[in-house]
Amino acid sequence: MATVEATPEGRQTTGGALLKALKSFALLKESWVGMVGVGIIIFWVLVAVLAPLIAPFDPLATMQPFAKPGAVYAKTGGTFYLGADHIGRDILSRIIWGSRTVLIYAPLATLSAYTVGILMGLAAGYNRGWWDVVLSRISDIILSFPVLVLYIIIIATIGASGINIIIAITFASAPGIMRIVRGLVLDLRNRDYVAAAQTRGEPPWYIMLVEILPNARGPLIVDACLRLGYVIITIGVLGFLGLGLPPPDPDWGGMINETRSMAMAFPHMTVFPCIAISSLILGFNLLADGLREISLRD
Repeated sequence: MATVEATPEGRQTTGGALLKALKSFALLKESWVGMVGVGIIIFWVLVAVLAPLIAPFDPLATMQPFAKPGAVYAKTGGTFYLGADHIGRDILSRIIWGSRTVLIYAPLATLSAYTVGILMGLAAGYNRGWWDVVLSRISDIILSFPVLVLYIIIIATIGASGINIIIAITFASAPGIMRIVRGLVLDLRNRDYVAAAQTRGEPPWYIMLVEILPNARGPLIVDACLRLGYVIITIGVLGFLGLGLPPPDPDWGGMINETRSMAMAFPHMTVFPCIAISSLILGFNLLADGLREISLRD
């Protein structure tokens, strides 16, 4: 399969865009900020993948309530490295298994939101006319609601589950992505390579997906990394509000919610899950900064 490089008019097809995107990721080694972000993300990915091997206890087992960090479980001799919660579940094990929840649902929700948002943005920006008016008005209506209130309404209506969290995030995030894509398409639709494709008689879907979308990849990749951080925050907030995954499944936000009333006396119950959430968000933000830095050099 041949890869088409950029033409003098600035056109870049899907193969060329993918190659350049991979090259940008390869160039991250020139950005220490991006490399730190990648390191943090890889750490949590490895933690999630190796959870059955590295978790010291069953995350659902009740053993020694209110155990402090470093306490030893008398029955097995195992150590509660980060302590135990109010019903005796090992916090480290729950954080390790909870990383799976975040690293499964956050990328899925972001991918779903981007799929819907990109399709809406391409249709509105390229077709213009009533497509633009209708889709823009729908986006304006959704964006007029406070995001947190919108999440609460959706989850409270359809119930708390992993799939419903993805639906809620997609519904609330797609309009913002649509606006970004629409603005990029309005600029790119007037380029020479788009006119050439129209002259060849290419169908609109081909022009939007093959001619326009690959040339809009730069801002979208950076925004996707940042949005992943926002989605992780959202999943944590929903869990804190009791609207995340139903218990007893390990959920970082749910861990904070369950122990928040005891935070003063037993701070380790809430501090360590907060550190886990913050570190993963930091990783994606640093990755986005690194990609932006590389794109400015390019």
